[in-house]
Amino acid sequence: MRRGELLALRWSDIDFELGKVRILHSVTFLANYGYVEGKPKMTAGKRGIDLPAFLLDMLRQHRMEQRVLQKANDAWEDRDLVFPNFSGGYLHPNHLGEAFRKLLRDAGLPALRFHDLRHSAATLLLAKGVNIKVIQELLGHSDISITLRVYGHLLPSMQGDAVETWEGLFREDEEDQEDEEQLG
Repeated sequence: MRRGELLALRWSDIDFELGKVRILHSVTFLANYGYVEGKPKMTAGKRGIDLPAFLLDMLRQHRMEQRVLQKANDAWEDRDLVFPNFSGGYLHPNHLGEAFRKLLRDAGLPALRFHDLRHSAATLLLAKGVNIKVIQELLGHSDISITLRVYGHLLPSMQGDAVETWEGLFREDEEDQEDEEQLG
């Protein structure tokens, strides 16, 4: 998800029973104006994403912790946000970046931009053989050419796997044919 999509994510957008999240909103902060909520960056940005069980568990835990904060804070403004600030309103995008950089530093990891998480996720999925069309849909790219332009350089390194697959298929066919001739 994009940063603005995460910051606008509501608990009502998550279906814990089906294990899905709907991306319907995005928020941006404009200096001298404030927070502006709108639709995702592109029409394709409005999408559903299946969530793995471990992430759903983490979200449930986060929700319980958030409810404790909510009860302890008389100034809580309930906007149903999954990642609010300490009073329940929108979390400032810069705060998210600062928290992410601190997390990396504390873990002894190199500095990254928050947006690099999207690239890492897409790269890992591609490396694991997930179809590029599925990755396009997960990222909310309006056109597969965007996904290919950003991640296409990874595809040539996967050609070796394709060659091995072809080799295996033809080798199996040849072995089956030889077996039939011997039995025949």
